Amino acid sequence: MTCRLLKICMGTLLVLASVAVVSSQQNSSTPAGQSPQANQQKARAFLDQMIQTLGGQAYLNIEDAEFEGRYGRFYHERSEASAPYHRFWQWPDKDRMEFTKQRDIVQLFVGDQIYEITFRGTRIIDAKKDYDFQMQLERRHHTLEIVLRQWLNDPGTALFDEGPSLSENHSVEKITVINSKNDSVTIFIDTDTHLPVKKSFVMRDPQGYRDEIAEVYDNWKMIQGVNTPYNTLISRNGELQRQYFVTAASYNNHPKSSLFEPTTQYIPTKK
Repeated sequence: MTCRLLKICMGTLLVLASVAVVSSQQNSSTPAGQSPQANQQKARAFLDQMIQTLGGQAYLNIEDAEFEGRYGRFYHERSEASAPYHRFWQWPDKDRMEFTKQRDIVQLFVGDQIYEITFRGTRIIDAKKDYDFQMQLERRHHTLEIVLRQWLNDPGTALFDEGPSLSENHSVEKITVINSKNDSVTIFIDTDTHLPVKKSFVMRDPQGYRDEIAEVYDNWKMIQGVNTPYNTLISRNGELQRQYFVTAASYNNHPKSSLFEPTTQYIPTKK
């Protein structure tokens, strides 16, 4: 009886010892640096380092920009069109794209209003009826400038460091930024150069399907103290949609306000 009782006691002690060891291993595999607060601080440190590499205050204080280059449009990875373009951008929500050598076809974005200006005049574009323009609007709502200059200053924004990864053949740190409206952007930061390699976000198409829109940046050049990507690729669910090659860039030129004012409206007559 005594022997049997001793065996039971020894068995119980072994079970308790095993539970203690497993519990100790689980606690040691979760370092203090992985707590939510520490994770957010780590994510913020990566973003701050990226901002400094982009130009620091010179980048954060950009008021306007002017770009010149060539633009390409693709469908199912095949080129549909290619043309020179001239772009005027003004913080925070004005954008003017002029196409062709004559710069006689213009797309104007003022807030969420889109205008097309041609020799016929100006017409308003309804983005709800054109998914391509809807995607362009969503890209404007998720630009790096918006995320880094507005979202990061909102106390309701949450940051997540998702750890090291590989993107576009670069070793990167994957950082997700979620604003107070539960809208999110993921930025892939090169661990060597500290520059953004890729930025992605999710939108829904008219049928409710999930679309991932991504921008890939390359060929960086320092212009007026601001690191500027001279190559930008736009993809939808991994499929190339747009391509921009910059040949000249400049900042804070203070363009005339008339550049961002639509002229008389042109409404096509219905047949």
